[in-house]
Order: sequence, then structure tokens, then C-alpha cells
Amino acid sequence: MGNRNDLTNHLLIAMPALADPNFAQSVTYLCEHSEEGALGIVINRPAGLRVGELLEHLDITVTDEGIADHPVYAGGPVQRERGFVLHRPVGSWEASRAVTDELAVTTSRDILEAIARGEGPEEWLLALGYAGWGAGQLEQELAENAWLNGPATPGLLFHQAPDERWRAAAALLGVDLNRLSSESGHA
Repeated sequence: MGNRNDLTNHLLIAMPALADPNFAQSVTYLCEHSEEGALGIVINRPAGLRVGELLEHLDITVTDEGIADHPVYAGGPVQRERGFVLHRPVGSWEASRAVTDELAVTTSRDILEAIARGEGPEEWLLALGYAGWGAGQLEQELAENAWLNGPATPGLLFHQAPDERWRAAAALLGVDLNRLSSESGHA
């Protein structure tokens, strides 16, 4: 099949023509990309829920209002009832997968309890659900010009305002989304 680029630790930036309501104008951080498929977390779609509200439903008391007011993100259309914490540093949590030496995704309750106490990772975001692609599916979507892709930066993941992440992610690649046509084609 030829060499394929591993896009783990990259961003998928939806092209303007991508009409799927789950991904239109989205930025997805790829936590895993292999021959078997890909898994990512959409990082620019607040779910209309705050971390304090979510943790209250889990009987976890938040002692820091700043933490309680963080948005929960709609991480993707798969397993929307499951929480994913994208964070750095990696740390040592019960159910954690290092994406890089500095960044991990964790799904266990212990990280939520630590965040609630103000003892969690320095930088984090909490999402419900994830985006998933089967073997070859993401490569096909890339070939169809559904996505731009480029390396992720901690600044964009954790510090950029969510409503600015789509344009900011494209700008990291030198792309102005306002100048792209919503029509795709091949020369």
C-alpha cells in the first residue's frame, strides 16, 4: 500500500466544504493513528456544559470555581457518555495513554478527582465522546480534501479561545480559510 504518514499528535482542520454536522468547522486532535484507524478529540466545540456541572453528576466536589467554570467539549460522535481528559504533563493516572512524552489522554476517575481538588495536570481539557475512523477511512477523507492537517501545539490545544481554534489552526499552516473555495477538485 506504500508509506503512510502517522498523524498522531496532529490536528485535523475541517475544510470549509465539510458539511457533516459532527465536523463542520471543527478542529480534531489525533490521539492515535495507525493502520487500524484513528481516534481523535474535537477541541473546539463546547458542549454547553461546565466541568463543575459534570463533576457534580459524578459526585465529585469541585473546590475551585475557576476549574468548575471550564467548558466541557463535545469530543466527537462516538461514546458521547464517556469522558476523555486531554492533558499535559502525562502524569501517572489509572487509565491513561501517552500520545507524546508531554501529552496524554486519560479516561479514569482519578484524574477528575485530582482536577476537582486543583491537583490535576497543569493543562487539560475535558471532552465527552471522541471521533473515530476505521482502517483507511481517514486517509480516504484526506484524499477527498475534507481535512487539512498539521502538527498540534499546546498553545492552540489549551490556551486559544475555542471559537478561534479553527481559524488559528489553519493559520499555523499559513492557510487563510476565508480564501479557500468550498468547492473541491483535482487538477
